[in-house]
Amino acid sequence: MDSIAVLIPCYNEARTVAKVVADYHAALPQATVYVYDNNSTDGTADLAAAAGAVVRKERQQGKGNVLRRMFREIDAECYLLVDGDDTYPAEAAPEMVRAVRERGADMVVGDRLSSTYFTENKRPFHNFGNSLVRFCINRLFGSQIKDIMTGYRAFSFQFVKTYPVLARGFEIETEMSIHAVERNMRIENIVIEYRDRPAGSESKLNTYSDGLKVLRTIVRLYKNYRPFGFFSMLAALLALCSAGFMVPVVAEYFRTGLVPRFPTLIVCACGMVAALLLFISGVILSSLLTQDARDFEFKLQQAERWKREAQKS
Repeated sequence: MDSIAVLIPCYNEARTVAKVVADYHAALPQATVYVYDNNSTDGTADLAAAAGAVVRKERQQGKGNVLRRMFREIDAECYLLVDGDDTYPAEAAPEMVRAVRERGADMVVGDRLSSTYFTENKRPFHNFGNSLVRFCINRLFGSQIKDIMTGYRAFSFQFVKTYPVLARGFEIETEMSIHAVERNMRIENIVIEYRDRPAGSESKLNTYSDGLKVLRTIVRLYKNYRPFGFFSMLAALLALCSAGFMVPVVAEYFRTGLVPRFPTLIVCACGMVAALLLFISGVILSSLLTQDARDFEFKLQQAERWKREAQKS
């Protein structure tokens, strides 16, 4: 088991990867630096190996797929995740690692949005998207994470070995944040100085398509982690629509004793039944989620045993 594992997922980062590897070797001399090459065509893997990194490959395209492989293959007391584009300062790494190893944090968030991100980042829609995602997550899940989309994070062994990676692409950061909040894991925010990509280095993040994936991920995870709230909102919306169309029909019945619009009445009645079914679904799924939370606590205990056994061997 490594003491500290620096994880660098890379796709065509030849311009910066050697510097990033060297910076983290200098900032964390006791760490093992891993670069996982995700089908690069510009020699990223060779440059990383020459700089002293342990280089491995992930053939399935997408950052989520790379992290799934990393978390599965690497055992470490502390993990530091950083992008290979040289936008995150290695100087912040020791403090992030201390938060995990000495203060017991399960996930440490490198907070760009509280410092230089909005001035350094030249893509206004990225700025808006980061603020929107942060607002949605913190409002829907009652969290206080300062930067949801940052790629600079530190993790405990327990987080990595109990986190089911489902996302395939850049929505992975959103998924990790919500998982940590919903599983009652200890989260710390550490402000970092963000710098934009150097000239010649291009972002792999598509503002619109990846942004839509992130928003879909938020909706999906809200449904999975807060089923009562999700299905109750749908039930209330459907019930209000049904009641709105039913009121004139009922009013006319009390005024004339006739129901001339039977199709409207039937549709409204079906809508009310569907709303009731949605509400009941939310109640049932919420009960199942409570059982899942109990099972997760046992997984944490098992992960702690794995860690102790790995440290002894």
